[in-house]
Amino acid sequence: MTHDHDCDLLEQRRGLPEAPGVYLFSDQSGRIVYVGKARSIRSRVANHFSSRSAPSRLAASIDFLVTETEAEALLAEQQFIKRHRPILNVRLRDDKSYPYVAISLDEEFPRVYFTRERHRSGRRYFGPYSSAKQVRETLDLLGKLFQYRTCEGPEPGRRSGVPCLDFYIKRCGAPCISNVDRDEYRRNIDAIADFLGGRYSGLADDLEAKMTAAAAAHEFERAALFRDRLEAVRSLMTRHRVAGEAIGTADLIGIAVAGEDANAQVFQVRDGVLAGRQGFYLENRERAPIEQVAEEFLGQYYLAAASVPALVVVGPELTGRTAVPAEALALRRGGPVELRVAARGDKRRLRELAERNAELALAQDALRRQRRRAQRSDALAELAAELGLEGLPIRIEGFDISNLGGEHTVASMVVFEAGAPKKAHYRRFRIRGERSDGPDDFASMREVLARRISRLETESELSPYDGKRDASFAATPDLILIDGGKGQLSAALDGIGPSAAGSITVVSLAKQHEEVFAPGSPEPLPIAPDSEASRLLQRVRDEAHRFALGFHRERRDKTMRQSVLDGLPGVGPVRKRAILAHFGSPDRVLAASLEELEAVPGLPGKLARTIYAQLHKTG
Repeated sequence: MTHDHDCDLLEQRRGLPEAPGVYLFSDQSGRIVYVGKARSIRSRVANHFSSRSAPSRLAASIDFLVTETEAEALLAEQQFIKRHRPILNVRLRDDKSYPYVAISLDEEFPRVYFTRERHRSGRRYFGPYSSAKQVRETLDLLGKLFQYRTCEGPEPGRRSGVPCLDFYIKRCGAPCISNVDRDEYRRNIDAIADFLGGRYSGLADDLEAKMTAAAAAHEFERAALFRDRLEAVRSLMTRHRVAGEAIGTADLIGIAVAGEDANAQVFQVRDGVLAGRQGFYLENRERAPIEQVAEEFLGQYYLAAASVPALVVVGPELTGRTAVPAEALALRRGGPVELRVAARGDKRRLRELAERNAELALAQDALRRQRRRAQRSDALAELAAELGLEGLPIRIEGFDISNLGGEHTVASMVVFEAGAPKKAHYRRFRIRGERSDGPDDFASMREVLARRISRLETESELSPYDGKRDASFAATPDLILIDGGKGQLSAALDGIGPSAAGSITVVSLAKQHEEVFAPGSPEPLPIAPDSEASRLLQRVRDEAHRFALGFHRERRDKTMRQSVLDGLPGVGPVRKRAILAHFGSPDRVLAASLEELEAVPGLPGKLARTIYAQLHKTG
């Protein structure tokens, strides 16, 4: 078997081209574990095998993609890393969830809002930001400086026709009651885009011109509004001025590496003003050197960024290595990009400050993780003592049942290892034995635990190298936590059976008073609700509830999507998707007024009226 595998791999290596591009190493399960770029794919892969690197040791197959240039290979590499999240690559931590500020330019009166997606056409995005707090602070500042609507939906206003509180506290010009016309509102949105894009000097000149014109026309209230905005912009420029006009517009990047962790700080200077400072953590399991981390960060950050500046200042680790990343950034920007290693002056000073911030961020992150580990260890030790366990409950599994309204009953299994969630091991169950006379939580819990123990027995017999083996079900829990009281605990014990119940500790946690019940004891255990042991159990219980509720809503929405619009005359798959995309959820379709249905893009008015009549006819 091993000989055949080696022969197959050797044959694949012989077929690799001497050309620039991307290569992908996959393990025996087909999972991509490493993505690399190269000027020559065959030579670079040969280096991996000659040095017995981790990717080559895990590789069961090799795939590749040829590109025209090494710069194109760098961009393609980052796309593959983002898509497949290979474990051996340097990659941004939590890169799927970085927040942005978006402007809905496809709407007549655009909104400015918080989002974590960046793919909708007709929207302009600014970011990514390294924290949701930064985005909310930015939106709060924009609300004070510029007036824009925050109401949801393509049209401004509420059904009542009364303006919301934002109008009365001067956060919105109220286009919903025609208090501001479309052209003026759009000019305001343009000013917001200028502000978010860092064009402060031009924005200040424009505001000053508008203030002067309004005063000359004796529109003193409007002149005062422009004056206040101008003062706020000038105040920001003064407070955050970093080097007069010496730096202009640039990103200055500092990198720090410590073991398997790295941090990158991006100082965003716009018109000589420090417009933002973003910090990003990176996973570096293979302990790649700082120059590789810096190059990987540049690719991944600017792949996600809404824009690329003409000047990016980096550290000395990239000396002699800037040509390919600069070419890749130029392709991403659609124009020339200078990637400079600053040797002196304000650019070097500010970049070194970014690097110092990266080092401090890494140190603080290590300290926080050390404290969390100690706290979790203390909680596990306390829980073991309270439950009389011989060892620490390293693996805790929490179960919950969800059946809102008595339909689509589901259950969840969440896993905490060493006191922390292990989301890859979470599992979901559809209850098979649903009753026609309503839900039975006890029967559901009995069924779920019986299925869990059955899977433990069957999966543990499979080889760990068998691709069909489920690692979560194959693992034996040290502690099972049931959401509920004595009744739920009893049902769970019936499902587990006497043999498994004798080797696995099972307890339940009742929410009302956070009481912990154990088998054989009619009274709750004397565990204080505010103790570390109880708080750990509460976290497991709450996570099981959240996961079960999410699965229930997913099933309910899927059923509604299949039933609410299916069968309606004139509504095919394309229109069905358009209606759901417009409203966001089946619930909103059901709650929509006739006017809101008629406003769906591409939906004829007659068909909208038919849909409305059908929905309200059938309820």
